[in-house]
Amino acid sequence: MNQVLLDYIISHKHHEFRKEFTEINDISEEYRRQGLSPKERMTRRFELLTTLETPIFLPEERICYMRTVKNMPDCFTKEEWAQIRREHFIHEKGYLSNLSPNYEKAIRRGLMSLRDEADEYGKRMIDAVFSLSDRYCREAEKQGRKETAEALAHIPRQGARNFFEALQFFRILHFSLWLEGNYHVTVGRFDQYMYPYLKADMEKGIYTEETALELLEDFFISFNKDSDLYVGVQQGDNGQSMVLGGTDEEKEARFNLLSALCLRASRELMLIDPKINLRVNRDTPLEVFELGSELTKAGLGFPQYSNDDVVIDGLLKLGYEPEDARNYVVAACWEFIIPYNGADVANIGALSFPMVIDSCLHEDLYRSETFEEFLEAVRKRIVYECDQICDKIKDIWFVPSPLMNVMMDGGIYDGGKYNNFGLHGTGIATAVDSLAAIRKYVYEEKRISREELIQAVDTNYENHPTLLALLRNEAPKLGNDEESTNELLERLLGMFSDALEGRVNCRGGKYRAGTGTAMYYLWHANEMGASPDGRRKGEPFGTNFSPSLMTKIKGPFSVIKSFSRPDFTRAVNGGPLTLEFAASMFHGEDDVKKIAALVKAYITMGGHQLQLNAVDTEKMKDAQLHPENYRQLVVRIWGWSAYFVELDRDFQDHVIMRQQYNV
Repeated sequence: MNQVLLDYIISHKHHEFRKEFTEINDISEEYRRQGLSPKERMTRRFELLTTLETPIFLPEERICYMRTVKNMPDCFTKEEWAQIRREHFIHEKGYLSNLSPNYEKAIRRGLMSLRDEADEYGKRMIDAVFSLSDRYCREAEKQGRKETAEALAHIPRQGARNFFEALQFFRILHFSLWLEGNYHVTVGRFDQYMYPYLKADMEKGIYTEETALELLEDFFISFNKDSDLYVGVQQGDNGQSMVLGGTDEEKEARFNLLSALCLRASRELMLIDPKINLRVNRDTPLEVFELGSELTKAGLGFPQYSNDDVVIDGLLKLGYEPEDARNYVVAACWEFIIPYNGADVANIGALSFPMVIDSCLHEDLYRSETFEEFLEAVRKRIVYECDQICDKIKDIWFVPSPLMNVMMDGGIYDGGKYNNFGLHGTGIATAVDSLAAIRKYVYEEKRISREELIQAVDTNYENHPTLLALLRNEAPKLGNDEESTNELLERLLGMFSDALEGRVNCRGGKYRAGTGTAMYYLWHANEMGASPDGRRKGEPFGTNFSPSLMTKIKGPFSVIKSFSRPDFTRAVNGGPLTLEFAASMFHGEDDVKKIAALVKAYITMGGHQLQLNAVDTEKMKDAQLHPENYRQLVVRIWGWSAYFVELDRDFQDHVIMRQQYNV
């Protein structure tokens, strides 16, 4: 391990090379005055930023490139953005995100080959990439960095000739796409397109496994140089998601030596980037799950597991071609996207299941004579809410990205081969638990009147301590493998899938239901009061597709049995079951094997996605008081991992509150 470089990055010493963008006070106003098109603006800004970058080599690094201009000026004025938003639906920041470009083709063929096929803006973007690369090459020669200088004299104009050049080429591409203004640019199936270079070099005797690992760790460190400049909802939410493993068209496993080395590099470095996702299926050997569980033991919050048996089938049902479905990757968090040609917007909106139940509680409970009538009201409300969400999404517009356009097969200016939209379904455990309580106590046992339940919810249970205790502690809860809740989970998720089926979006694509929450486990929870499951106002939902925070769970095996019940091929937007394990339980090899067996069992049962956290509650509480002592304490937030001390307090508290299991 390159400890010198690692310590340099962790201590942020490389930040001393950063500078503020001061070339023009407001380039957006200048672009507006000149009447430049969006493509011209993006191209000029990229040309300017590459010119302002200073080639820097950090101590003992082999994979170079880091941002030195830390702030990126906008291409549009505030008034122009306001006008664009009046005329179009703008997703998030308005720039392209959650795409997986064709690194394989670019690295294999070189950018000169892609330049020949590009439009005038793409050609200029590539020329700017060459210009910066040439300056890095000259600086490398000046510093006597022969390996880097020789590589940059060849790449990125020509295709990579070896493993080192392939890794450096990727870094140039990833750096450039970020510098263009794209965000949540994923890594894709890294072990599949990179392994041929490693394999060829090892056959030539250039690398052993250990020396290859050293280079790979240097490469992994490069993901962490600039990641703080690309912040999503929280620090760490930057989209550097890497997929390993999976199957081919013959359903043969594609887990290789590079896959294993990536897991080992993550475990040794203890860095939050790149985030690791493992594609597995029911035939994946237990040894692969054990390698993944070693990362869980280390406390990184990944790998996240995706089940090929379920995901590929679900993508095929949605109309994805077999070759593309088999080649799926994971977006910034968990959503399933197609590399090279897919332009799905996999996180365009979110349905709050608890809010649906709350609306029906107040509007339909009195007039519903039976629980089935109440459930029918819930179904209609889900359809109504989906109508409201989808009707707002018209004339979607993205800032054109000429370099990303070059990197996507068929281009990306007007969408891609696939243009489906994904909706999260949030707080599903709170909703299921609420429905189970209503069925049991209002309809079946008649222990609670409609008036009493509504009044208790509306007053946050202030004058109903006995009812609160009943609903929180004795009512059925999802995650205990009870038919009363498992069946409601299936029905509720089925209603969501049914409500989106057949809808056509403004780009001619479909809508995909999903089980993820993203940040909505806080946001949606804050938008409503108490709920019929005994959750009080201000208490968040469980993260992703997981039990409620207050649920008393029998154990992790009952959880995976409950949460593997639905037909996920109809809700294939993604969203993992998230389990937290007490870090203290990892004492030896047997504990790792137990976790691996649990993960494999979930996959065999038909679960679609899973992620695990190893957490230490006391350590996290102390980190809130003494953050300086816990610089590398890592936790899983929703679809990504972060350094605990860099999170806002609400997110820290949520991780502390989550159910912790032992095996």
